[in-house]
Amino acid sequence: MDRLPELSADGLIERTRGQFERLMREVAAAVNAAPEGRVINGSEEQVRDLLGEFRRGVYQTALQMRVDAAQAAFSPGGPADSPSQAEQGQR
Repeated sequence: MDRLPELSADGLIERTRGQFERLMREVAAAVNAAPEGRVINGSEEQVRDLLGEFRRGVYQTALQMRVDAAQAAFSPGGPADSPSQAEQGQR
């Protein structure tokens, strides 16, 4: 069985850059919104949840990119040495 094409790290970075930047803004907002003297208690759970959502989304994106690459490499017409349509019509 042929291996799936490898996932491009650069492609994954490009695909998730906007999500990462949004995540960092949300983390900063959560930490900044926490009450003084209770920064950890006031932000830790929200930041954990944000990071968990990001982790799940990035992993799903990576899996989908690898599946998409495999589908793009698949030739529905079969091997390249099969007869052309013109040849198929001739008997």
